[in-house]
Amino acid sequence: MPKMKSKRALMKRIKVTGTGKVVRHHAYVSHLAPHKTTKQKRHLMKSAVLHKTDYKRIKFLIVK
Repeated sequence: MPKMKSKRALMKRIKVTGTGKVVRHHAYVSHLAPHKTTKQKRHLMKSAVLHKTDYKRIKFLIVK
């Protein structure tokens, strides 16, 4: 049986840290941006760690 492949679309959107955490980007940054406050856009630009319940859901997509 061949090796499992990672979902490349997901791998382009996340990064796995050295400790195994999954880092992601926030949504809602560019669409309808003029209606958002500067503070809101600034906070959305920062990356976020994927929640542990979401990690359980997508861990089979990021097999190595």
